[in-house]
Amino acid sequence: MIRSHAIVWLDHQHAELLHFDDEKVLSSKKLKAHSLQTRQHGSKVRNEHEFFGEVCDSLDGIPEVLAVGSHTAMADFEHYAKKHRPHIAKHIAAYQVVDHPSENQLVALGRQFFLKYDRMGGKTSQV
Repeated sequence: MIRSHAIVWLDHQHAELLHFDDEKVLSSKKLKAHSLQTRQHGSKVRNEHEFFGEVCDSLDGIPEVLAVGSHTAMADFEHYAKKHRPHIAKHIAAYQVVDHPSENQLVALGRQFFLKYDRMGGKTSQV
């Protein structure tokens, strides 16, 4: 049985979502945050929440996702998803800290992770 998964790499300004199966990349999407800096208190947080919301919207309907990126981006995105989009957060299998890999490296990382994840019956382990 061929299963499809997704991996999303993100920082606070960019995201790259790759939906793949055992054989090929099914879809690829890149997102960029809209920088609308204002003097208003908290505008940076609102911009970040809008961006993370767009990322979550892109993940809707994908049963299993691996989220990767910088330490602060992963912590902030995990907090946002669990607090504001719990229906999406429950589909995120794990959050991992990685540098900014190429698309091929992302797919390889995702396949390696989900091979172990699926073998463990959907339980997160250290990869």
